Amino acid sequence: VTMKAIASVSLIAVAAVVLLGCASALQQPDATHQFPTRRSILSIPPKAVIAAAAGASSATIISTPSTANAAKPNGLILDKSSESGLKWADAKQGTGQPLKPGMVASIDYSMASTVGRQPQIYTTKDKGVPYRWTLGDGSTIAGIELAILGSTGDDNSIPPMLPGGIRRVIIPANLGYQSILNEKDPKCIEGKDIGPIPPKNNSDGGYQRWYQFYCNPRIPYQPDIVLDIKLYGKR
Repeated sequence: VTMKAIASVSLIAVAAVVLLGCASALQQPDATHQFPTRRSILSIPPKAVIAAAAGASSATIISTPSTANAAKPNGLILDKSSESGLKWADAKQGTGQPLKPGMVASIDYSMASTVGRQPQIYTTKDKGVPYRWTLGDGSTIAGIELAILGSTGDDNSIPPMLPGGIRRVIIPANLGYQSILNEKDPKCIEGKDIGPIPPKNNSDGGYQRWYQFYCNPRIPYQPDIVLDIKLYGKR
């Protein structure tokens, strides 16, 4: 056997291995395209999720999120209530009876903004202290109450949440913290202004990020809020 023949056989063998490897790779699923589990929905959305929810790249600021693009990273189709401007999608359906005004609501939430280099703001997940208030008492932004109580009267009415349910909402400024900027002397502290407001003494920087976007008198424009809400039953 000549050296030329041995070299030819070797090249054929290497080519066969490469082709088999390529075929195997093509058959393997791409893990990067898998949707998150229900457990992960309360994790604060990464910048890519927030940017897509805003219908833009992470370097672009758009005040009105795009419903069409909001579903792309996370598989959630955010419907829009034409009357309120709130966008919503359910990651998990709850069970039982919906809450009514006057009842105490208890939620865990993850909050992010639709703008900024670091849009992630704050989460109560794993803090052991859910956010609680009496529905309709004026202490909580209207977007959260609308997400929980639901709405009726238009073609895209929002159904109420049920205990155990998880819902993502995109809240426009008029249903968020806009009223704070209309106050003569806003305190920008939980219990003093409309909530929820991240704890000021928390070391994770959540309060500072919230203040920059939603209680800063030098910035009259307030970006939309992205919230993942988990509603609890009686606790």
